[in-house]
Amino acid sequence: MDYNACFEVVIVEDGSTVPSEEVVKTFSDRLHISYYSKKNSGPGDSRNYGMERAEGNYFIILDSDCILPPHYLGEVDRELRTNYVDCFGGPDTAHPSFTDLQKAINYAMTATITTGGIRGKKNAVGKFQPRSFNMGISRKAFAQTGGFGKIHPGEDPDLTIRLWRVGFDTRLLQNAFVYHKRRISWTKFYKQVYKFGMTRPILNYWHPQTEKIIYWLPAAFTAGLIVSLVLWGMGIPVFIMMYLLFFIVLFMDAFYKNRNLKVAVLAVFAVIVQFLGYGYGFIKSTWRIKVGQAKPEEAFPELFFK
Repeated sequence: MDYNACFEVVIVEDGSTVPSEEVVKTFSDRLHISYYSKKNSGPGDSRNYGMERAEGNYFIILDSDCILPPHYLGEVDRELRTNYVDCFGGPDTAHPSFTDLQKAINYAMTATITTGGIRGKKNAVGKFQPRSFNMGISRKAFAQTGGFGKIHPGEDPDLTIRLWRVGFDTRLLQNAFVYHKRRISWTKFYKQVYKFGMTRPILNYWHPQTEKIIYWLPAAFTAGLIVSLVLWGMGIPVFIMMYLLFFIVLFMDAFYKNRNLKVAVLAVFAVIVQFLGYGYGFIKSTWRIKVGQAKPEEAFPELFFK
């Protein structure tokens, strides 16, 4: 099948200071491609903007730092023809050409031992929630929900939960994966997972039926690590030894999956950064919302686009 003829590509420039229009024009003779430029209003609103202007009845949403493998469109087409669903999500992984840091962060973000498989594993904890770096949604589902909200991050699980509420289903397409080339540093990674942590209590506040004990694990990890270090300083090493055993298991799993010693070492550090950032953000947000009774938009305006 000629997917160039079947698919429209919609590029939405969300207030970028480096325009892509000239690059887009170079593909106009090979692709059915549309380009739109708008003021910055956040990822969710920009995706809605693109879907409102797209011609088709089914939308595939991708982040700008994702690379599609050659089989991607064929796999999505085959799955939807075989077992249709109004919203799907696919996994992300690292390409062999990615840097060691990108591979380590990819491990931290995708390994079942660190995330419970929520980003694209068959053994994921709970019902699968697609993420908008690799997500499909029908025009019908988009119209009935109004698409993404103004929060970021967290706009994708929020949309998924609202889709469930009005009767739509979601499904993981295991083989429709993308290479997620995160252009990221340790500082940016910490900031990202910190925001993820702040977002989850907001989603729990909006959708209390989705709250799960597993969302507390990074916060418990963070508190436990601090206590373990204090006890170690007091001559009680048993708890820090348990953490050490966990890090050894992480290292072995990361090495097995990447076959790279440096990536395995970096992966252990990435998981520590992930848990500390997410855990601190989760505790801070939970305290402000549940204990302080603050409204999310007032407590964390930096997470919302107007």
